[in-house]
Amino acid sequence: MSRVALPDFPWDSLAEAKAKAQAHPGGLVDLSIGTPVDPVPESIRAALASVSEIPGYPTTHGIPELRAAAIDALSRRHGIEGVPEAAVLPTIGSKELVASLPRQLGFGPGDLVVIPEVAYPTYEVGVLLAGASLLRADSTFALGPQRPSMLWINSPSNPTGRVLGVDHLRKVVEWARERDVVVVSDECYLALGWESEPVSILHPSVHGGSLDGLLAVHSLSKSANLASYRAGFVTGDPKLVAGLLEIRKHSGLIVPRPVQEAMVAALKDDEALAVQRERYARRRLVLRKALLDSGFEISHSEAGLYLWSTRGESALDTVDWLADRGILAAPGTFYGPAGGRHVRIALTATDERIDTAVERLAS
Repeated sequence: MSRVALPDFPWDSLAEAKAKAQAHPGGLVDLSIGTPVDPVPESIRAALASVSEIPGYPTTHGIPELRAAAIDALSRRHGIEGVPEAAVLPTIGSKELVASLPRQLGFGPGDLVVIPEVAYPTYEVGVLLAGASLLRADSTFALGPQRPSMLWINSPSNPTGRVLGVDHLRKVVEWARERDVVVVSDECYLALGWESEPVSILHPSVHGGSLDGLLAVHSLSKSANLASYRAGFVTGDPKLVAGLLEIRKHSGLIVPRPVQEAMVAALKDDEALAVQRERYARRRLVLRKALLDSGFEISHSEAGLYLWSTRGESALDTVDWLADRGILAAPGTFYGPAGGRHVRIALTATDERIDTAVERLAS
């Protein structure tokens, strides 16, 4: 059996730029990754501890309270209706699902999987692990006569912050259904719209009353600071979710019981979500202005946790320019060849570190 050749882990290549940034007086301002820095809300921590004495195996499908809380939150926060509770499946964060989903759906050699032109690197990894073929495309027109087996969309996008409108999403769904293509929407940043209100692929205005062939991936890492808990879920077409559930039962891919309880609390706590949104909104406001004032252009970035920024030069040159100022960013090349002149600048730093970055950009 041949070993799958995977690309190098992108962030490992930032070691030299990171060392330069760390040497700056006042230390490093790391805006290269999307790791939450704010505390987990007390209501969620209390929920986690409340069931810590339970010794038995958790259920792969998730406790009924978790599935009900997810359905309620999708409806209350995003206007999603008509998803049965059986079609909610908790995942160990979202990354493990993204990396394994093409294979878990039964795709492999001979299948074509489409990902966005500028995309979260793990989409590509999932295709490679499945042994399927990869195509980067932002438009179904670019596919010509090719019929993919699976198509990834990401709105709001990581890294660009681009939001796909209802008409665009509806056309993708209609096109895919005519060709029996599974559409998977990464919606991990759905609750973080700033200049545009993101819409789920599971919204009735998009799917027209049928969930067939559709999956949406959700995460609580960003909206509830639960990256350390590894808390996410996938939902959509009941048949597709049932198939994933069977595979995950056999594989032991189970969200720990205390984490499931914490997810219930997070999905019910709209006030905590609002507080976190305000933190990110403030950081975005001051950092965006500082970047524009220092000569950057910002593309898209109407939602999510990143400012997709360019100085009109090579992404690596911009990374080096920022590192000279003690700031670390991710080059757009991490996300595909089309990102070669942009950098992704994250909002996930403390207020003090964001303010420090603003001061350094101004000077």
